[in-house]
Amino acid sequence: MTQMTDMLDTTGLLCPLPVLKARKRLKSMENGALLEVRADDPAALVDIPHFCAEAGHVLVEQRDDGPHQTYMIRKGG
Repeated sequence: MTQMTDMLDTTGLLCPLPVLKARKRLKSMENGALLEVRADDPAALVDIPHFCAEAGHVLVEQRDDGPHQTYMIRKGG
């Protein structure tokens, strides 16, 4: 089991900020590293999976955690 390597809390931020902040954080991470992103913007449900697909990252997990969603992203190369 791979441990989470970084966490990004974007709760309270609206589109496109969750994706922009995730992109910036992933740039500084090693390939294969995991980033947990928390968001409460309804647009993130579409935006984050789309960003991962376009940028070559893997959306490992997407779950609803009550007031926010949690996305586990593995940085692609």
